[in-house]
Amino acid sequence: MFYNQGYAGATAMRRYAAVHSGSRTEGASPHALVKILFDELLLALETAIVAERMGDRVKVSDKQARAMSILFALESSLDFDKGGDIARGLGQIYREARRLLLTAARERSVEPVDQARDMIAEIADAWGQIG
Repeated sequence: MFYNQGYAGATAMRRYAAVHSGSRTEGASPHALVKILFDELLLALETAIVAERMGDRVKVSDKQARAMSILFALESSLDFDKGGDIARGLGQIYREARRLLLTAARERSVEPVDQARDMIAEIADAWGQIG
């Protein structure tokens, strides 16, 4: 049974999240794996925004770090030789999103994270429409 309080509840929720994440990725196509990354990235950005508004600096930091890691993963998965201008454009967007997250962390501001989320949401939506 899950508890809503204290360490036991937090541990149970992390275990559930790990199982859920693992079940989503098992047997997923490369396209589906990128979709999962976009979903996780948007969730991290949205959670960082809410946490910033609530003044929860620990959660903001955690979610911004998660978003940064996913942005690095997305950029590292780009094939610049085969992807040409599209890959270069996506790389620029991912770098700009990381820059916005660094600005948000430095200024303790929600607006740059909102901007990053909007940019990524547009790409995620297009990716979802592809397949």
